[in-house]
Amino acid sequence: MTTRQATHAGSWYTGDGPTLSRELDEWLAAVPAQTTPIGASSAAAGPVSLPASGARAIIAPHAGYSYSGPAAAWAYKAIDWSVAGGTRLTGSERVFLLGPSHHYYLTGAALSRCAEYETPMGNLRLDAETIAELKGTGVFETMSVAKDDAEHSLEMHLPYIFKMLSQHHSSPADFPPLTPILIGSTSPVTERRLGGLLAQYLANPRNVFVVSSDFCHWGSRFQYTYYQPGEAKTGYALSSKHDPRQRGDPAIHESIAKVDAESMDAIETGSHAEFLDQLARTGNTVCGRHPIGVIMAAIEAGGLQGEGNVGKFKFVRYERSSLVHHIRDSSVSYCSAFAVLPA
Repeated sequence: MTTRQATHAGSWYTGDGPTLSRELDEWLAAVPAQTTPIGASSAAAGPVSLPASGARAIIAPHAGYSYSGPAAAWAYKAIDWSVAGGTRLTGSERVFLLGPSHHYYLTGAALSRCAEYETPMGNLRLDAETIAELKGTGVFETMSVAKDDAEHSLEMHLPYIFKMLSQHHSSPADFPPLTPILIGSTSPVTERRLGGLLAQYLANPRNVFVVSSDFCHWGSRFQYTYYQPGEAKTGYALSSKHDPRQRGDPAIHESIAKVDAESMDAIETGSHAEFLDQLARTGNTVCGRHPIGVIMAAIEAGGLQGEGNVGKFKFVRYERSSLVHHIRDSSVSYCSAFAVLPA
């Protein structure tokens, strides 16, 4: 039985299980029981309770925990874990984890060949049955253990998943199994195809979906210096010749926040096409744009949108690693969102 090792423990987050558990508890405890969503459309609907009843899909960041751990807690606190926890429903509950590929070129999606994923707090069992079903479609690749080990976009969510499931189960042996899916540089057509395949699992009220994504990666080291001044809907790539501080224009970090807000608003519409259009217009470097596209396509394919913003994400947290003032600076944005899906 092959176990994927917690290769980023001890560097991206602590490798000591008890310490890690306490950190997660502290970040989760800091999330309020009620908040007002930050997206333009969802904020208008008023405050929401956390956890949100029926919330079983989230978007959460995957950077080192010193950067994104507290922000991710908002998404994990939002999930109605009683769905996967067995306190409300019984049966073959599953947890799906979709993350972007950072280390090898992939135009579709890949599955794990491992039987378990290690965390410093305990191991998570993979869903061999579901993985075999997906593999049988002929659409998915199987990644090597080395590629699995190298990828952080999946691993950074494992401790949070373990923590939340442990609150509803007495033993890891009783946890619902995990299906990790690595999503590559997919075309819109491929995202819709993958979404169509996952729609049946997303429609199952016993299943939870976690989507791994950071948002804007801004700076020359990311090859993205897009700047959108004032109320304009179009922008340009900043250079040392275009310094907003010398022109009286908004600060760079204000432009970054504006572009991220447009991406969040596009996701909140529930329209896969509208999200793709916003990315095409701004080039926003949302590193999990393809996993987000897949789950949006799955929601559409499954007809899971309904009244009261059912089937549409609501963003509840937005943070950045730093505030950019100069072309030499850089930052990464971290967002957390949840979606209530039909029961």
